[in-house]
Amino acid sequence: MTPAASAAHRAAEAAARTAYGRLVALLARDSRDLAAAEDALATALARALARWPDDGVPANPDAWLLTVARRELGHRRARAATALAAEPALALLDDERADTPAPDLPDERLKLLFVCTHPAITPRIQAPLMLQVVLGLDAARIAAAFLVSPAAMGQALVRAKARIRDAGIAFAVPPPEQRPARLAAIRTAIYAAYGAGWGDAAPTGNDLAAEALFLARLVTGLAPDDAEAAGLLALIALCEARRPARRDAHGAYVPLDRQDVRRWDRDLVREGEAALRRAAAMGQPGRFQLEAAIQSLHHQQRFTGADLSLPLIGLYDRLLAIAPSIGAAIARAAALTAAGAAAAALAALDALAERCRDHQPWWAARADALAALGDGAAARDAAVRAAGLSQDPAERAFLLGRHAG
Repeated sequence: MTPAASAAHRAAEAAARTAYGRLVALLARDSRDLAAAEDALATALARALARWPDDGVPANPDAWLLTVARRELGHRRARAATALAAEPALALLDDERADTPAPDLPDERLKLLFVCTHPAITPRIQAPLMLQVVLGLDAARIAAAFLVSPAAMGQALVRAKARIRDAGIAFAVPPPEQRPARLAAIRTAIYAAYGAGWGDAAPTGNDLAAEALFLARLVTGLAPDDAEAAGLLALIALCEARRPARRDAHGAYVPLDRQDVRRWDRDLVREGEAALRRAAAMGQPGRFQLEAAIQSLHHQQRFTGADLSLPLIGLYDRLLAIAPSIGAAIARAAALTAAGAAAAALAALDALAERCRDHQPWWAARADALAALGDGAAARDAAVRAAGLSQDPAERAFLLGRHAG
C-alpha cells in the first residue's frame, strides 16, 4: 500500500471511529430512516477509500463524507420516487447536491441516543441499537457480546430501525419533563453494553468495553449537567483501570484484593476520580455515583492498605436503599465477610438463597463466608458449585484453588 493510500485509509478509519454517530444523526435527522442513513454513509466511506489516495485527504473529511452521503440519499430518493413524482424528487436531489456543509458540523449524537432509547424501542435492543448506529459496530460483533445469534441480532436491529422510521420518532432532545427518564435509559443501555464486555480477559480491554467507555465519555460531554452520567463514566473508568491486573503473566485470574496496583491504568483512575468529584459536586446522588464511590473506596483500600470495610458496607446500604439488586446484596455480604462479620454475611446470603441457586457470585461469596467461619468442607462444596457456574476457565481454577484445602 502506498503512503498516500495508507494516509487515506487512516483518515477514513478515523472519521468512521470518531464521527460515525454524528454523521448518521445528521443524515437521519430529517428522514428518520436510520438504515438508509447508515447505507449512505457506508457508500461515502467506500468512495473515500477509493478517491482519497489519488485526490488527497480533504481538509474537512467529515464534511466531505456528509456531502457524499447526502448525495447518495438524494439519488436513492430520486430512484424511489421517479415513477410517482419525478420532478420533485429531482429537485430534492439538486438541493442535496448543492448542500455543502459548514466546516463545523453540529453534533446531533445526543438526539440519536435519545432515539435509540425511545420508549417505543424494546429495552433489550436499546443497547445493541446504540452500539450499531452511534458507533458503527456490526451485528455479528454485537451478537457475540450479548450471547445471541448474529441472525437474531440482525433481525432485531432491522425491526428497531423500521420502528423508528414507521413511527416517525423525532430526532430531538425531549422536553425537560421527559429528559430524566430518557437519560436514565441511555445510561442503562451504556451500562448494559459495558456489562456485556466486562468479563473479557484481554489485558488491554476488549472492543465492547472500550466502546462503552467511549459512549460514557460522549454522554458526559453532551449532557454535562447530568450527575449520573458523570457517575457512570467514573464507574466504568475505575473498573477498566484494573483490567491489566486481572490476569497474571500466565493468564491466571487475580482477585481485587491480590492485584498489583502498579499494573492499574493510572490515567483511567484519575479520569474516574475526577468524574466522581464532578458528579458529587452537583448534589444529585444516584446509583452509578454510589457504585463508582464503592470502586473508589476499593482503590483507596488497595493503594493505602487501610481497612475501609465499614465505609464500604455503608455505601452498599445506601445503594440497596435506592437501587436494590441481587448483585449489590451479594457484594455487601462479601464486604461483611471482609470486615470480620462472616456470620452476618452468611445470614444475608441465606436470605437470598431462593433467587440465587444458579448464580455464580452467590456461591463464591458463600464459599468465602463459610471458609472464614472455619467450615472448610462446606466452603469447598460451595466453591465447586461456583466454579461449575463460571464460563471462565481461569476463574474456575481460582475458585477451586482458593478453597482446595
